[in-house]
Amino acid sequence: MQVPVSDRLTPIREYYFSSKLREIEELNKEGKKVINLGIGSPDQPPHPEVVRALHEAALRPDTHAYQSYKGAPQLRKAFAGWYARSYGVQLNPESEVLPLMGSKEGIVHISMTFLNKGDEVLVPNPGYPTYRSATLLAGGVPVDYDLDAAHGWKPDLDQLAKTDLSKVRLMWVNYPQMPTGALADRAFMEELVTFARTHHILICHDNPYSFILNEHPDSLLAIEGAKDVALELNSLSKSHNMAGWRIGVLVGRSDLITEVLRFKSNMDSGMFLPMQLAAARALELDEAWYREVNDVYRSRREKVYELLDMLGCSYEKGQSGMFLWAKVPGRYEDGYALSDEALYGARVFITPGGIFGSNGNGYIRVSLCRSVEVFDEAIARIKAAATHS
Repeated sequence: MQVPVSDRLTPIREYYFSSKLREIEELNKEGKKVINLGIGSPDQPPHPEVVRALHEAALRPDTHAYQSYKGAPQLRKAFAGWYARSYGVQLNPESEVLPLMGSKEGIVHISMTFLNKGDEVLVPNPGYPTYRSATLLAGGVPVDYDLDAAHGWKPDLDQLAKTDLSKVRLMWVNYPQMPTGALADRAFMEELVTFARTHHILICHDNPYSFILNEHPDSLLAIEGAKDVALELNSLSKSHNMAGWRIGVLVGRSDLITEVLRFKSNMDSGMFLPMQLAAARALELDEAWYREVNDVYRSRREKVYELLDMLGCSYEKGQSGMFLWAKVPGRYEDGYALSDEALYGARVFITPGGIFGSNGNGYIRVSLCRSVEVFDEAIARIKAAATHS
């Protein structure tokens, strides 16, 4: 029997990494043993106290039932405390904090909550592909706004204001920016809040990278008046090495959080309580934890500099986050060409920048989520492939 697929899936392609990982798996089965430098999945474990908290809570007989749709009080309070200490942002844990099963689901929840068919959404080019796919799934229309190196990978808000914004309901922003590693200063964030207020646009700030190789973690909600026009997503995936745990948060004005909860409560039945309690412990870790994590990434970043230099790529050294974004040399048509050469010639996978939008076509992105020894092996493979080409 032929079962027709919903029209809402027509414009949606399978996520790039989903299909690419299958290809890499097949190459591995053939004995090719590919080194994957593509995905930003932390390879280090969470703090031992966090794992211990999970274990102890899971042994209790009273922690295995369905949980509240709005998250355990302990976790909501922990997120509010984390925001106060880390960003200077005061949140009411009862009404302004909504734990999520990873911030990626929050992107879909926000889109489904606030978009009607035909509503337009400003999405960054280059930017995280899920902003676009979530918009399409909700019946919205993605409208690219350009980011480029000349403007520090920040949108030209004055130029955007000259366009027709009458149908725009949401704008996705993400700083430290993925994939470029660019930072946004307070002055830009203030301009963004003013822009949103002027044009009646809800700003959705995706903020999972603020603690990785960034000396000054910041939140859009720290800007005066931001709660009136913005929601913010955050996550423990990168900052606490808990990607597989799927623990994120949405914070913002209470009435907006309530509307998202109205949608979310129809999608899941709460998060496993021991994971929530362990996450609360993670959020209480002191500065020493972040220094330790970043020391590892700094040592790896030096190796990636070496790899990129060998490839002839150019890059900025002030990038934040767990990736390096680099412009490919002129001998390659685009980042896809360099990525293919590295994969099929040296068995090293590097992400082509074009998957993040047309403005990323001339770039590649390298993840820092592999050990120094793995980077040494990748460098050796690429060097050997170049010698024999």
